[in-house]
Amino acid sequence: MTKKNIKEIIEKESESLNSLLEVNDLSDFKGMVDELKDTWNKRQMFRTETEARFSVLQDNKYTTPAAKYWQCVREQSSFLTNLMSLSFEYRRNNAKIKWYQEKIEKEEDDYKATLHKINLDEAIFKKANMEREARERMRELKMWSKLKKEFNDGSFDDQDVNQHQLESYGRQYAIKAQQLTEHSDDNERYNVLGQLQSLQRIKKTGELENNKEKKELLDKK
Repeated sequence: MTKKNIKEIIEKESESLNSLLEVNDLSDFKGMVDELKDTWNKRQMFRTETEARFSVLQDNKYTTPAAKYWQCVREQSSFLTNLMSLSFEYRRNNAKIKWYQEKIEKEEDDYKATLHKINLDEAIFKKANMEREARERMRELKMWSKLKKEFNDGSFDDQDVNQHQLESYGRQYAIKAQQLTEHSDDNERYNVLGQLQSLQRIKKTGELENNKEKKELLDKK
């Protein structure tokens, strides 16, 4: 529907721009319909793989394959939730389209019929946008799936997110501590060094491993 009809949607609405745009602007708009269709189809909605790798999964924040993997899980989960919400909204919008179409056929009042037609056109354009968004959300779901497989090298537990965090956060805060200078904000220094010291203590005392062993013992009882 989207690729075939978006030009038709733009062309149809251009007729309604007569009162909104100046004559020259309206003429220019109509002359740009093919270009605008191309822009609409290829515009970027969500992150590219390049952006995912250097911006989302930046090395100084996600310092291990495990940290990168689990961030991929979070990102993919978020896009799944958004895709499902979009699906519900898409169904609601389709119901509106059907409702407006039926109203237009039965409406005898010209004013109300005109409003229904405007709402119908808007809903059809909204449908096209949602179909475009769904394709892009699916693209990003597949991208995060690819990245998950890449970073899941077998060196970590891919079922329990907690298992990698002591090491990954330890490295992250070690990098943050190295970047502190005499000009760094006192609150930032306090926060970074405090968390780094806590991570080092937890690792040294082995309290996470001890707590895990206690839980396993309790589970057996």
